Amino acid sequence: MEVNDALVDKLANLARLQFDDTEKSGIKNDLQRMIQFVEKLNELDTTGVSPLLHMSDNVNALREDEIKGSITREEGLKNAVMKDNQFFKVPKVIKK
Repeated sequence: MEVNDALVDKLANLARLQFDDTEKSGIKNDLQRMIQFVEKLNELDTTGVSPLLHMSDNVNALREDEIKGSITREEGLKNAVMKDNQFFKVPKVIKK
């Protein structure tokens, strides 16, 4: 696949980007190198190779959940700028 100015202009338009001539030539070179790399990968024989879904065989390597104490509602609201008895109050951000 050949990377030309028309392709770079189309991609720039889709991405809502603007390039000058020096940037465009650099991008063309980078795109051409990426496409050559992918074409090189297509030369490999992958018959009999199962798709790789994860990089390791570890299953759920997360820590166990532990029940811990928490603060009371009064402590949580103690330093709030605006509050009522139960909730934080925030300025309205959606206007109708």
